[in-house]
Amino acid sequence: MNIIVLGAGAWGTALAISAARVPLVGRTVTLWARDAALVADMAAQRENARYLPAQALPPTLQLSAQPLDSLVAAVHANDLVVVATPMAALRGMLNQLQGLSAPVAWLCKGFESSVQGAYGLLGHEVQVQAAPQLQAGVLSGPSFAQEVAAGQPTALVAASAHANVREALVAAFHGNSLRVYANDDVIGVEVGGAVKNVLAIATGLCDGLQLGLNARAALVTRGLAEITRLGLALGAKPETFMGLSGLGDLVLTATGDLSRNRKVGLALAQGQTLAQAVQALGHVAEGVYSARTVLQRAQHLGVSMPITQGVVDLLDGRLSPVQAVTTLMGREPTVEGA
Repeated sequence: MNIIVLGAGAWGTALAISAARVPLVGRTVTLWARDAALVADMAAQRENARYLPAQALPPTLQLSAQPLDSLVAAVHANDLVVVATPMAALRGMLNQLQGLSAPVAWLCKGFESSVQGAYGLLGHEVQVQAAPQLQAGVLSGPSFAQEVAAGQPTALVAASAHANVREALVAAFHGNSLRVYANDDVIGVEVGGAVKNVLAIATGLCDGLQLGLNARAALVTRGLAEITRLGLALGAKPETFMGLSGLGDLVLTATGDLSRNRKVGLALAQGQTLAQAVQALGHVAEGVYSARTVLQRAQHLGVSMPITQGVVDLLDGRLSPVQAVTTLMGREPTVEGA
Protein backbone atom coordinates (compact mmCIF):
# COMPACT_ATOMS: atom_id res chain seq x y z
CA MET A 1 0.00 0.00 0.00
CA ASN A 2 1.34 3.40 -0.97
CA ILE A 3 0.16 6.32 1.15
CA ILE A 4 0.67 9.85 -0.13
CA VAL A 5 0.08 12.84 2.15
CA LEU A 6 -0.32 16.10 0.23
CA GLY A 7 0.67 18.98 2.48
CA ALA A 8 3.50 19.18 5.01
CA GLY A 9 1.94 21.36 7.66
CA ALA A 10 1.89 20.17 11.26
CA TRP A 11 -1.06 17.78 10.90
CA GLY A 12 -0.06 16.30 7.57
CA THR A 13 3.47 15.74 8.86
CA ALA A 14 2.22 14.14 12.07
CA LEU A 15 0.00 11.64 10.25
CA ALA A 16 2.75 10.82 7.76
CA ILE A 17 5.07 10.12 10.69
CA SER A 18 2.44 7.93 12.34
CA ALA A 19 1.75 5.95 9.15
CA ALA A 20 5.45 5.45 8.46
CA ARG A 21 5.90 3.92 11.91
CA VAL A 22 3.47 1.05 11.19
CA PRO A 23 5.78 -1.91 10.34
CA LEU A 24 4.05 -3.44 7.33
CA VAL A 25 5.86 -5.09 4.43
CA GLY A 26 5.24 -3.37 1.12
CA ARG A 27 4.08 -0.09 2.66
CA THR A 28 5.44 3.22 1.35
CA VAL A 29 4.56 6.58 2.90
CA THR A 30 5.35 9.80 1.03
CA LEU A 31 4.98 13.32 2.41
CA TRP A 32 4.61 15.90 -0.37
CA ALA A 33 4.91 19.68 -0.21
CA ARG A 34 4.68 22.29 -2.92
CA ASP A 35 7.56 24.22 -1.29
CA ALA A 36 10.78 22.59 -2.52
CA ALA A 37 12.85 24.52 0.03
CA LEU A 38 10.76 23.09 2.88
CA VAL A 39 11.22 19.56 1.54
CA ALA A 40 14.97 20.09 1.18
CA ASP A 41 15.18 21.29 4.79
CA MET A 42 13.17 18.30 6.01
CA ALA A 43 15.40 15.92 4.07
CA ALA A 44 18.54 17.48 5.52
CA GLN A 45 17.35 17.73 9.12
CA ARG A 46 14.93 14.75 9.14
CA GLU A 47 12.36 16.90 10.90
CA ASN A 48 9.83 19.55 9.90
CA ALA A 49 11.40 22.39 11.83
CA ARG A 50 8.99 24.95 10.38
CA TYR A 51 5.68 23.33 11.34
CA LEU A 52 6.42 20.44 13.70
CA PRO A 53 9.80 20.99 15.38
CA ALA A 54 11.56 18.41 17.54
CA GLN A 55 9.69 15.47 15.98
CA ALA A 56 12.02 13.18 14.06
CA LEU A 57 10.90 11.87 10.68
CA PRO A 58 11.12 8.06 10.47
CA PRO A 59 13.87 6.80 8.15
CA THR A 60 11.23 5.09 5.99
CA LEU A 61 9.24 8.28 5.37
CA GLN A 62 9.83 9.52 1.84
CA LEU A 63 9.73 13.22 0.97
CA SER A 64 8.74 14.77 -2.33
CA ALA A 65 8.36 18.14 -4.01
CA GLN A 66 7.94 16.79 -7.52
CA PRO A 67 5.21 18.32 -9.71
CA LEU A 68 1.86 17.19 -8.40
CA ASP A 69 0.57 16.00 -11.77
CA SER A 70 3.45 13.55 -12.15
CA LEU A 71 3.05 12.35 -8.58
CA VAL A 72 -0.69 11.78 -9.06
CA ALA A 73 -0.06 9.98 -12.35
CA ALA A 74 1.81 7.29 -10.40
CA VAL A 75 -1.07 6.64 -7.98
CA HIS A 76 -2.71 3.21 -8.31
CA ALA A 77 -6.14 1.94 -7.30
CA ASN A 78 -4.88 0.30 -4.11
CA ASP A 79 -3.12 3.44 -2.86
CA LEU A 80 -4.44 6.20 -0.59
CA VAL A 81 -4.14 9.94 -1.16
CA VAL A 82 -4.57 12.17 1.88
CA VAL A 83 -5.12 15.91 1.38
CA ALA A 84 -3.57 17.78 4.32
CA THR A 85 -4.20 21.37 3.22
CA PRO A 86 -6.28 24.04 4.96
CA MET A 87 -9.94 24.20 3.93
CA ALA A 88 -9.25 27.17 1.66
CA ALA A 89 -7.03 25.00 -0.56
CA LEU A 90 -9.20 21.87 -0.63
CA ARG A 91 -11.16 22.71 -3.78
CA GLY A 92 -8.03 23.40 -5.82
CA MET A 93 -6.37 20.20 -4.64
CA LEU A 94 -9.43 18.07 -5.42
CA ASN A 95 -9.56 19.59 -8.89
CA GLN A 96 -6.07 18.24 -9.47
CA LEU A 97 -7.04 14.77 -8.24
CA GLN A 98 -9.97 14.27 -10.64
CA GLY A 99 -9.91 10.91 -12.36
CA LEU A 100 -8.18 8.99 -9.56
CA SER A 101 -9.48 5.51 -8.85
CA ALA A 102 -7.64 5.41 -5.51
CA PRO A 103 -9.40 6.46 -2.29
CA VAL A 104 -8.95 10.12 -1.34
CA ALA A 105 -9.45 11.67 2.09
CA TRP A 106 -8.96 15.15 3.53
CA LEU A 107 -7.96 16.26 7.00
CA CYS A 108 -9.17 19.87 7.08
CA LYS A 109 -11.98 20.91 9.41
CA GLY A 110 -14.17 23.86 8.58
CA PHE A 111 -16.41 25.49 6.02
CA GLU A 112 -15.15 26.85 2.76
CA SER A 113 -15.47 30.64 2.74
CA SER A 114 -18.68 31.85 1.11
CA VAL A 115 -18.24 33.26 -2.39
CA GLN A 116 -20.53 35.55 -4.41
CA GLY A 117 -23.40 35.30 -1.96
CA ALA A 118 -23.34 31.48 -1.84
CA TYR A 119 -23.14 29.72 1.50
CA GLY A 120 -19.82 28.16 2.41
CA LEU A 121 -19.57 24.41 2.02
CA LEU A 122 -18.28 21.51 4.08
CA GLY A 123 -15.52 19.35 2.63
CA HIS A 124 -17.81 16.67 1.19
CA GLU A 125 -19.92 19.37 -0.48
CA VAL A 126 -16.81 20.90 -2.02
CA GLN A 127 -15.82 17.47 -3.32
CA VAL A 128 -19.22 16.96 -4.97
CA GLN A 129 -18.65 20.15 -6.94
CA ALA A 130 -14.91 19.86 -7.60
CA ALA A 131 -14.42 16.12 -8.23
CA PRO A 132 -17.72 14.23 -7.97
CA GLN A 133 -16.33 10.96 -9.33
CA LEU A 134 -13.81 10.51 -6.51
CA GLN A 135 -14.24 7.82 -3.89
CA ALA A 136 -13.57 10.13 -0.96
CA GLY A 137 -13.99 10.81 2.74
CA VAL A 138 -12.57 12.57 5.78
CA LEU A 139 -10.28 11.65 8.67
CA SER A 140 -11.19 13.61 11.79
CA GLY A 141 -11.42 13.49 15.57
CA PRO A 142 -9.77 14.84 18.73
CA SER A 143 -6.08 15.16 17.93
CA PHE A 144 -3.14 17.50 18.35
CA ALA A 145 -0.36 17.04 15.81
CA GLN A 146 2.41 17.11 18.40
CA GLU A 147 0.92 14.23 20.37
CA VAL A 148 0.25 12.08 17.31
CA ALA A 149 3.80 12.63 16.05
CA ALA A 150 5.15 11.71 19.50
CA GLY A 151 3.23 8.44 19.43
CA GLN A 152 0.86 9.32 22.28
CA PRO A 153 -2.46 7.42 22.33
CA THR A 154 -5.06 8.96 20.01
CA ALA A 155 -8.37 7.90 18.47
CA LEU A 156 -9.72 9.20 15.14
CA VAL A 157 -12.75 8.54 12.96
CA ALA A 158 -12.66 7.71 9.24
CA ALA A 159 -15.89 8.85 7.61
CA SER A 160 -17.06 8.11 4.08
CA ALA A 161 -20.08 6.86 2.21
CA HIS A 162 -17.72 4.39 0.54
CA ALA A 163 -16.60 1.31 2.46
CA ASN A 164 -13.32 1.07 0.54
CA VAL A 165 -12.34 4.58 1.66
CA ARG A 166 -13.08 3.79 5.30
CA GLU A 167 -11.14 0.54 5.02
CA ALA A 168 -8.17 2.26 3.37
CA LEU A 169 -7.96 4.88 6.13
CA VAL A 170 -8.12 2.24 8.85
CA ALA A 171 -5.44 0.16 7.11
CA ALA A 172 -3.22 3.22 6.64
CA PHE A 173 -3.32 4.75 10.11
CA HIS A 174 -4.59 2.22 12.66
CA GLY A 175 -1.70 1.11 14.86
CA ASN A 176 -0.45 0.66 18.41
CA SER A 177 -0.79 4.34 19.34
CA LEU A 178 -3.51 5.44 16.92
CA ARG A 179 -6.96 3.84 16.77
CA VAL A 180 -9.18 4.60 13.79
CA TYR A 181 -12.93 3.99 13.94
CA ALA A 182 -15.07 3.80 10.79
CA ASN A 183 -18.23 5.86 10.32
CA ASP A 184 -20.53 6.47 7.36
CA ASP A 185 -21.94 9.77 8.66
CA VAL A 186 -19.73 12.21 6.74
CA ILE A 187 -22.06 15.16 7.46
CA GLY A 188 -21.99 14.65 11.21
CA VAL A 189 -18.24 14.13 11.36
CA GLU A 190 -17.57 17.25 9.30
CA VAL A 191 -20.01 19.46 11.19
CA GLY A 192 -18.46 18.44 14.50
CA GLY A 193 -14.96 19.11 13.23
CA ALA A 194 -15.88 22.49 11.77
CA VAL A 195 -18.03 24.06 14.46
CA LYS A 196 -15.94 23.02 17.47
CA ASN A 197 -13.21 25.39 16.24
CA VAL A 198 -15.60 28.34 16.59
CA LEU A 199 -16.73 27.24 20.03
CA ALA A 200 -13.12 26.82 21.18
CA ILE A 201 -12.62 30.54 20.59
CA ALA A 202 -15.52 31.18 22.96
CA THR A 203 -14.07 28.84 25.58
CA GLY A 204 -10.66 30.47 25.30
CA LEU A 205 -12.35 33.82 25.85
CA CYS A 206 -14.10 32.42 28.92
CA ASP A 207 -10.84 31.13 30.38
CA GLY A 208 -8.96 34.31 29.49
CA LEU A 209 -11.52 36.39 31.37
CA GLN A 210 -11.19 33.97 34.32
CA LEU A 211 -14.91 33.29 34.44
CA GLY A 212 -14.40 29.93 36.13
CA LEU A 213 -14.90 26.25 35.46
CA ASN A 214 -18.68 26.47 35.74
CA ALA A 215 -18.74 28.87 32.82
CA ARG A 216 -16.43 26.65 30.78
CA ALA A 217 -18.64 23.60 31.39
CA ALA A 218 -21.71 25.57 30.36
CA LEU A 219 -20.05 26.76 27.14
CA VAL A 220 -18.88 23.28 26.18
CA THR A 221 -22.28 21.74 26.88
CA ARG A 222 -24.32 24.41 25.14
CA GLY A 223 -21.77 24.46 22.36
CA LEU A 224 -22.39 20.77 21.77
CA ALA A 225 -26.11 21.58 21.53
CA GLU A 226 -25.35 24.12 18.79
CA ILE A 227 -23.22 21.61 16.87
CA THR A 228 -25.98 19.02 17.12
CA ARG A 229 -28.74 21.39 15.98
CA LEU A 230 -26.81 22.43 12.89
CA GLY A 231 -25.76 18.87 12.10
CA LEU A 232 -29.29 17.50 12.31
CA ALA A 233 -30.57 20.30 10.08
CA LEU A 234 -27.97 19.27 7.48
CA GLY A 235 -28.93 15.59 7.69
CA ALA A 236 -26.46 14.14 10.18
CA LYS A 237 -27.11 11.28 12.60
CA PRO A 238 -27.62 12.43 16.23
CA GLU A 239 -25.38 9.73 17.70
CA THR A 240 -22.36 11.05 15.80
CA PHE A 241 -22.21 14.11 18.04
CA MET A 242 -21.61 11.98 21.12
CA GLY A 243 -18.59 10.39 19.42
CA LEU A 244 -15.01 11.30 18.64
CA SER A 245 -15.73 13.98 16.06
CA GLY A 246 -18.44 15.61 18.18
CA LEU A 247 -18.04 15.62 21.95
CA GLY A 248 -14.47 14.31 21.78
CA ASP A 249 -13.12 16.95 19.42
CA LEU A 250 -15.04 19.75 21.13
CA VAL A 251 -13.68 18.92 24.59
CA LEU A 252 -10.11 18.67 23.31
CA THR A 253 -10.16 21.86 21.27
CA ALA A 254 -12.05 23.89 23.85
CA THR A 255 -9.86 22.93 26.81
CA GLY A 256 -6.47 21.80 25.45
CA ASP A 257 -3.50 24.14 25.80
CA LEU A 258 -2.29 23.19 22.30
CA SER A 259 -5.54 24.38 20.66
CA ARG A 260 -4.93 27.25 18.23
CA ASN A 261 -8.56 28.34 18.32
CA ARG A 262 -8.60 28.42 22.11
CA LYS A 263 -5.42 30.52 22.00
CA VAL A 264 -7.22 33.07 19.84
CA GLY A 265 -9.93 33.43 22.50
CA LEU A 266 -7.33 33.75 25.24
CA ALA A 267 -5.51 36.46 23.29
CA LEU A 268 -8.70 38.44 22.64
CA ALA A 269 -9.56 38.27 26.35
CA GLN A 270 -6.14 39.77 27.12
CA GLY A 271 -6.85 42.76 24.91
CA GLN A 272 -5.06 41.75 21.72
CA THR A 273 -6.64 42.56 18.38
CA LEU A 274 -7.71 39.73 16.12
CA ALA A 275 -4.83 40.50 13.75
CA GLN A 276 -2.33 40.30 16.62
CA ALA A 277 -3.81 37.04 17.88
CA VAL A 278 -3.68 35.36 14.46
CA GLN A 279 -0.17 36.63 13.69
CA ALA A 280 1.16 35.30 16.99
CA LEU A 281 -0.08 31.80 16.18
CA GLY A 282 1.99 31.36 13.02
CA HIS A 283 -0.51 28.66 11.95
CA VAL A 284 -4.06 28.61 10.61
CA ALA A 285 -6.86 28.83 13.20
CA GLU A 286 -9.79 27.54 11.16
CA GLY A 287 -12.40 28.88 13.59
CA VAL A 288 -11.45 32.45 12.74
CA TYR A 289 -12.04 31.87 9.04
CA SER A 290 -15.13 29.67 9.26
CA ALA A 291 -17.10 31.36 12.07
CA ARG A 292 -19.04 33.69 9.77
CA THR A 293 -19.79 30.90 7.32
CA VAL A 294 -21.04 28.64 10.10
CA LEU A 295 -23.39 31.38 11.24
CA GLN A 296 -24.58 32.11 7.69
CA ARG A 297 -25.35 28.43 7.13
CA ALA A 298 -27.22 28.23 10.43
CA GLN A 299 -29.28 31.34 9.71
CA HIS A 300 -30.16 30.02 6.26
CA LEU A 301 -31.49 26.84 7.89
CA GLY A 302 -33.23 28.68 10.73
CA VAL A 303 -30.93 27.14 13.36
CA SER A 304 -30.27 29.11 16.55
CA MET A 305 -26.55 29.35 17.43
CA PRO A 306 -26.13 32.12 20.02
CA ILE A 307 -22.57 31.21 21.04
CA THR A 308 -21.47 31.21 17.42
CA GLN A 309 -23.24 34.56 16.95
CA GLY A 310 -21.32 35.94 19.91
CA VAL A 311 -18.00 34.75 18.49
CA VAL A 312 -18.74 36.34 15.12
CA ASP A 313 -19.70 39.64 16.75
CA LEU A 314 -16.47 39.51 18.75
CA LEU A 315 -14.30 38.73 15.73
CA ASP A 316 -15.97 41.48 13.70
CA GLY A 317 -15.44 44.03 16.48
CA ARG A 318 -19.12 44.60 17.23
CA LEU A 319 -18.71 43.36 20.80
CA SER A 320 -15.87 43.51 23.29
CA PRO A 321 -14.97 40.30 25.18
CA VAL A 322 -16.96 41.39 28.25
CA GLN A 323 -19.93 42.49 26.12
CA ALA A 324 -19.97 39.12 24.35
CA VAL A 325 -20.28 37.31 27.67
CA THR A 326 -22.90 39.76 28.96
CA THR A 327 -24.98 39.27 25.81
CA LEU A 328 -24.94 35.48 26.16
CA MET A 329 -25.83 35.57 29.85
CA GLY A 330 -28.61 38.09 29.21
CA ARG A 331 -30.59 35.89 26.84
CA GLU A 332 -34.16 35.00 27.74
CA PRO A 333 -34.69 31.75 29.69
CA THR A 334 -35.47 28.65 27.64
CA VAL A 335 -35.76 24.87 28.05
CA GLU A 336 -32.54 22.87 27.86
CA GLY A 337 -33.49 20.98 24.69
CA ALA A 338 -34.07 24.18 22.72
